[in-house]
Amino acid sequence: MRPMLATPGSHIPNGDEWAHEVKWDGVRALTEVRDGTLRMTSRNENAITIAWPELATSPLGDRDLLVDGEIIALNERGLPDFRTLQERMHVRKATTAARLADAVPAIYMVFDLLRLDGRDLTSEPLEKRRELLTGLGVDASWQVPASYDDGAMLAEATRSQGLEGVVSKRRTSVYRFGERSPHWRKHAHRHRLSYVVGGWRPQEGTSDRLASLLVGEQTPDGLLYRGRVGSGIGAKQSRVLTELVSGLSRDASPFADEVPTVDARGTHWLEPVVVVDIDTHGVGYTRLRQPSFQGVRSDLTPEDLFR
Repeated sequence: MRPMLATPGSHIPNGDEWAHEVKWDGVRALTEVRDGTLRMTSRNENAITIAWPELATSPLGDRDLLVDGEIIALNERGLPDFRTLQERMHVRKATTAARLADAVPAIYMVFDLLRLDGRDLTSEPLEKRRELLTGLGVDASWQVPASYDDGAMLAEATRSQGLEGVVSKRRTSVYRFGERSPHWRKHAHRHRLSYVVGGWRPQEGTSDRLASLLVGEQTPDGLLYRGRVGSGIGAKQSRVLTELVSGLSRDASPFADEVPTVDARGTHWLEPVVVVDIDTHGVGYTRLRQPSFQGVRSDLTPEDLFR
């Protein structure tokens, strides 16, 4: 079984026929309890139960059910962050999984009920499935996230809180395994923010063709590394940036924290004086998500960003 997927949308749909949920930044999982045995599978039908020991006990005991949801974990800023789960996703040893569960506890956000007590609910409308789901009294490590009538309100709230986005679902939609349905629509937020350039990386196979920038955030603790940005830097932008950073070279990293080896390798460090705008997926994360270069801010200095 593969979960039903949402179609990317350009806007939040309006109308009473739509319900809206938070788009979680986690790992999709179907969970089935049958004959007293619980089994979790990924969206690609891989067995993942062993990786999530704190989620592997149904709050309904041995009651027969099949649910759909998202496994999430919170980063140091209290936001769901896919990267906090990456070390856990592929674990297949029980001892390792138990250790990581203590260090990075996960929560299972259960948003759909597909079978209960032997009754197939997939042909029931979403509104009915949600009604049955919320009536189960699921809590603790399994949670049922709220559904909202006002999509515009939820979009603004999730954007301001730095959450990933919104999923809108037709209240009458049935559940079709493995289908990317137009009756479920996902809308991910993009944010444009300014960052300070601390280094650049050349295109692979070259030594002087600028292909990506290493950028940081100005904070009271200094310039903190936020990630590497290559998307949006074409040939023209590369030439402009190369000329801009000429003469700004330095021997050591300007970042106050450690830059991961994979990013630091081959980097040309720069004096942190150039400010650029970056379009990014979500805010509040330690590292930029799907960042895209948007341009140089010649009207701003690093001190302006700190103020």
